Amino acid sequence: MAGFRMHLSVSATVGVLYGAAAVRPCGFGPETAILATALTAVGGMLPDLDSESGRPVRELTGLAAAVLPLLLVPRLLSAGLSQEGVLATLVGLYLLIRYGLPQILRRMTVHRGMFHSLPAMLIAGLIVYLEYASPDRGLRLFLALGVMLGFFSHLILDELYSVDFHGLRLKLKSSAGSAVKLLSTSWLETTVCYGILGALLVLVWKDLQQTPAEQFHWIRTVAGK
Repeated sequence: MAGFRMHLSVSATVGVLYGAAAVRPCGFGPETAILATALTAVGGMLPDLDSESGRPVRELTGLAAAVLPLLLVPRLLSAGLSQEGVLATLVGLYLLIRYGLPQILRRMTVHRGMFHSLPAMLIAGLIVYLEYASPDRGLRLFLALGVMLGFFSHLILDELYSVDFHGLRLKLKSSAGSAVKLLSTSWLETTVCYGILGALLVLVWKDLQQTPAEQFHWIRTVAGK
């Protein structure tokens, strides 16, 4: 299978292309392009949260602990928390994500389980859409798609590495089909994954019902309408 550096290189390249597309043809500003590039690159590393190696989990949880609490600041302020309350919440979230999440992942996941799946890809994108506090839902959707694109690049690269090329003969490794999948061998893991996905889809659907059509201008631009 592809290594951590390979996945990061591929998702970063995809992120640069996606960031460029944010400006043209989608019409977003350079700040959005930079953010889309970064989120796409990070999305390409997310499936390795179930890695048996310590490095991917350490790198990703460290990054998530720093970034995710900051994305919640506007929501915490709008909830009426004091400055001290916001800071205390941020510190608590950092400690939980940085030190608690790796322990949870180590005990509850197996490598190439449902983290390496299409439902997990959708979950990652929906979480970004729901968490990113912006009145522009079209922008939130664009960033969510970037994360899913990076995630998908990881799955595809793993599947490509599961094929041995011997001249004109192709031989599949035992890992073939374990990345781009809809189900795992564990019914409990699969049920939990689809339960989370279903709940997130309901929340996103309710949110989209309140969205003015003009916020999705970039979709019409790309479609040529």
